[in-house]
Parts: sequence; C-alpha cells; structure tokens
Amino acid sequence: MAALVTSNHLPLLSTCTTKTILQPRSSLRTTTETPIHSRRPSFMINIPNIISNILHIGTTGNPFEENLFIQDSYNRTTPAASPKENISSLQDELHGKSNWSNLLNPLHPWLRRELIKYGEFAQATYDGFDYNPLSEYHGSALYNKNRLFEKLGLVSSGYNITKYIYAMSNIELPQWIEHSLHANTWSKDSNWMGFVAVSDDTESHRIGCRDIVVAWRGTVATTEWFENAHLKLESINDVDKEEGDAKVEHGFLSIYKSKSETTRYNKSSASEQVITEIKRLVAHYRSKGEQVRLTVTGHSLGGALALLNAHEAASTIADLPVSVITFAGPRVGNDAFGDKLRKLNVKVLRVIVKQDVVPKLPGVLLNEGLEKFERIIGELQWVYEHVGMELGLDVKSSPYLKHHKFDLAGFHGLETYLHLVDGYVSEEDKYRRNARRDFALVNKYGGMLLEKLRVPESWYQLENKGMVRNAYGRWVMPDREPEDIPSPCRDCKPLAIHESL
Repeated sequence: MAALVTSNHLPLLSTCTTKTILQPRSSLRTTTETPIHSRRPSFMINIPNIISNILHIGTTGNPFEENLFIQDSYNRTTPAASPKENISSLQDELHGKSNWSNLLNPLHPWLRRELIKYGEFAQATYDGFDYNPLSEYHGSALYNKNRLFEKLGLVSSGYNITKYIYAMSNIELPQWIEHSLHANTWSKDSNWMGFVAVSDDTESHRIGCRDIVVAWRGTVATTEWFENAHLKLESINDVDKEEGDAKVEHGFLSIYKSKSETTRYNKSSASEQVITEIKRLVAHYRSKGEQVRLTVTGHSLGGALALLNAHEAASTIADLPVSVITFAGPRVGNDAFGDKLRKLNVKVLRVIVKQDVVPKLPGVLLNEGLEKFERIIGELQWVYEHVGMELGLDVKSSPYLKHHKFDLAGFHGLETYLHLVDGYVSEEDKYRRNARRDFALVNKYGGMLLEKLRVPESWYQLENKGMVRNAYGRWVMPDREPEDIPSPCRDCKPLAIHESL
C-alpha cells in the first residue's frame, strides 16, 4: 500500500514497528498547586481540590485567548460538519490495523471525523432514551428503530438500524439501569441499551467495507460509578473454556449476560441478542462477497459493554475484523482479559478526558500501575488494567469551556468529549480554529460552556417537559405514536435484510 501523506502528518507505516499497548499516562497528568490565602484558617479543607489532586484532574489552567475564537463563534451560517471524503484507501489503518500508528499525534482529519461519527451513534442512545420516570415507557427508546435516526438528525450518517438491544434491570444488578414507575405497561425487567446498525451501499463505498456498528448506552449520573463500581472480578466464562485467568468486573458482565424466561424483552440476554444479529449480518454480506468488519462503540458503562461485546464477537465469528472505539470507558478486566483481546486481534482505541474520573475506575489504586511490583508480589490477576491505545484530551484545551469549574458530570459528558475531539490537533497544538461541530451541543445536558456564548444550560428537553394540551384544554402526558410503542415482536426480532436496508 502506498504511503499517504497529508499536511502536518507523517507518512503512514505499512506495519506497526512498535508493540504499544498502553500510552503512557504520566504525560497526561498535571499537578496544580493553589496557594492558600494567608487569612484562611489552616484547618480549612477544599474538598474539590483534594479530589482533584488525588485523581490528577486539575481544573485550573493557563489563560486562553478566548476572544480570538468567540468572535467567530457567532457565525451561524458555517456548516456544522466537514464534507465527507472517500476514505477507503485508509480503512484498515482507521480501524486500528497498525494500532493507529501515526494517526493520533497529530490526529488525522479522517480519523477525527470517524471518531465523531461513532461518538454520535453512542450519543443517540442517550438522546433517544426515555428518562421520564412518570412515563409509562420509562427506560425504553423514544422511537422505533426505523425512526430513531430520522428523529435525531442522523439520516445522513449512511447507516440503518437493524435491531435494538435490551438488558436486564432487575434488583440483583447495580443501580445503573432505569426502573419504570409503570413497570407493568411495557417492561418491569428491561432497559433499552443500544442498537445494531449497518452501513448502506453509499457509505460502504466511501469507507471501503460493509461496517456493522453496535452502539451501547452508558450511565447518566457520574456518582453512580462511586456507588457501584466495585473491585469484584469474575471469570469471563466463555464457551471455549480457554480463558484461563481472564476476569472482568461483575456488574458489567451481569448486565451483558443476564436473562430470564419470565421477561418480555430479555428471554435472551443482551449478549445473545447482539451476537445473533451480528452473525446474521456477517453471513448475509459475506455471501455477497463483501468485506465486512465490526465496530463497537459506547460511552461510560457503554464502553465497558463494548469491550465485552467485541471479545465475544471475535471469539465466535471467524476472521471478523473487530475494532472498539470507546469514550470515557472504565477499566473492565484484568491483565489476562487484555491479553485475550490482543490475541484475538481486537483493536481498541480509548478516548478519555483527563479531568474525567470514570476512566480511572474501577481500581483507582489497584490498577496497571502495580505492574512494576509484579516480580515481588507475583502475577497480578486481581487488579484492573486498561487495554488498547489512548487518545487523551484536556478540558483546558478548549476556549469555549469553563476551565475553572469543577464539574464531574460535565467532564464525563459525551458531548464534552466530542467537542474536544473536534478541536484536537495534537499534544502540542491548541484547539483548532476551523472546528466545525456546533459548540452549543456541549450544554445539551450540562453547563460547561462559557456564559458569554449565551447557550442555556441543559437546553435539550421536550417542550413543556413533554406535557401537551388535549382537546378538552387539559395538560396531559401525550400518547406515543403507535409505531413507537415498545413491542417485543417488533423490537426484539430483526427485520429481513431487504426490509431494514
């Protein structure tokens, strides 16, 4: 393959010359010393600063020339996305064939766009979720799989959803899953956790393959991680029984594997639902002689489920290229689990914001940092380890964000991640001036934007909180369109290929 040269980028290597599993994180950590006012009593404790110092997530930064950017930010006629280019010549490298060698620093513009594409699929699992505890369909998707991308403005993505994924929400699992107050109406046991989609003919030609995508939903409240991310590793227990000491976090595996014959949506587990659909799509497109690959994405908890999904798919489907793109993903398993992913040739790219605490969990203390003591204490089967390449982002790099604000939810939000990806150039360069993605999306569920940008906090919500006036003049919760009412027959069974595409 001929080397591709772009401005500000080195020629791509045909083979990976180094075996890099973890990008050093020491360069991503900063320690900020804040002088204590001499008049303050010496015993006063600044809790945010203490947490910040412990987790290396300093929130103060150097002054930024904000006005240079802000002046251009009010131009409302600039398209919010870059034009799509044919990237088929680079498709293997964009999916990690060489561990993204020479694509991350500086960030290749084609990779940036693909990261945002997959991130927006993960974001769709939030935007399309019914969070309203008063809704009789709380915990389900707001729209059916044929309307979701249309309602969320993703029709131009070039993908079509073929199946929804549901996971158990019983009380034996950590409280990461929503419970409906009207459980008997649609489901007392299940939550909508994501979808399987596949690229259409036009997009497949553009990217150079038929791309099957699985997008997993994550959690909303960052505090849930401190309550539920326990140091409890258990065997992955794969069918081939060759996992050895590979272990993963108990709660993640429970969500992925749980099922019950008494439920409407989880007679089969999330694992069984998604693997069955992937196998179906792979068989169909391979029978047509097409090159097929799998890309699994997710944010937060969704990033953990993405790794479990990728591991299972690579273990059960022969010769299927599998790559994982996660945002704010936590540690999932031990070193043996990471070794198994590497042996299966699963390529993992983790996008993290260094101020975000979730990628530091589980195992804030018991993590891969203990590897240097392995000769003394033996092989570490009981600690957590990240796997894959890391793209580290910094809230302080953006002139649009509040650098002084200690905001755990804001640091963790997927829209914050996508905003930073869109502006990222390299470890040395500042936020790029020609970033296209609408910065207003950062405040969709939070308030990380500077006030001078005049974007309301948490603006993404249904008008009048979903209440409508009926024919008698009374304000009521509206009925859903019939096609958007959850139905096991419609949601749990895939469409025929010709119908879904």
